[in-house]
Amino acid sequence: MKSMLITGASSGIGLATARRFAEAGWTVYAGVRERTETLEDFSSTHLRFITIDVTDTASLKAASHQIDQEVGHLDVLFCNAGQGLLRAIGQATSYEINQLFETNVFGVMRTIEQCLPLLKAAPHGSHLLATSSTSGLVGQPLNEIYCASKFAVEGLLESLATYYKPFFSIDVTLIEPGAVETNFTATVLDQLEQSGGLHEDDFKPIVENYLRLYRKHHATRQASNEIAELVYTLVHMKEPKPLRVRTTPVDEAFVAHKTSADPSGLIGITKTRQLTLNLE
Repeated sequence: MKSMLITGASSGIGLATARRFAEAGWTVYAGVRERTETLEDFSSTHLRFITIDVTDTASLKAASHQIDQEVGHLDVLFCNAGQGLLRAIGQATSYEINQLFETNVFGVMRTIEQCLPLLKAAPHGSHLLATSSTSGLVGQPLNEIYCASKFAVEGLLESLATYYKPFFSIDVTLIEPGAVETNFTATVLDQLEQSGGLHEDDFKPIVENYLRLYRKHHATRQASNEIAELVYTLVHMKEPKPLRVRTTPVDEAFVAHKTSADPSGLIGITKTRQLTLNLE
């Protein structure tokens, strides 16, 4: 029986992916910070909701112990938990910045640390995926803090990819969507309002212009189910599996100046393995 763990599975990409794999007969552990009646309605023999807060090592240890006891390994780990922040440096509080990095960066590190033995135990190799963003490739105005967190995730998984596959049979892939039809964007804008809205400062006209163009360029957003189907395809595709995947042609065009020479990231990974580990 194939097994997977997804963090940030209460809605959006995480929930859609959990349901897609469960429908295909996988044993799916869907990590959520709070188990609700609505989520429990999706529970089944194959879909099991477990309490995980990626900022809390104890909850991750408990989850990995449960998985170890019940199935003994993970074929797939999907680090999907994350949050956004639309504040410039000088506007965001230290608390907001710390919370963002605790979830987006250190949360991914904690999750991998606790689940790595389970990935290594998979009998036929395993797959580590993480939700990054086009913001992990291209810096954007007023998003410098969020972009920094996603750039960190990109660097983390790219580094792991240089040796996880040849030494542990673990594939590594970064999912890099742009605008997705989830609660994520609404939550970011809600946070903006709840934390005082647009400040009356010299950043305000920049924020207003950014939001106006963002809504114009992303009037149509990608459905979570499309990302879920992409993840399912990636997990089941033949080798070699890509390090990086954008999810729409628009996203591909947006980052092309960074990725056109090596869209999948595999050329760079192969070169790094050769130079640093003498691996072909």
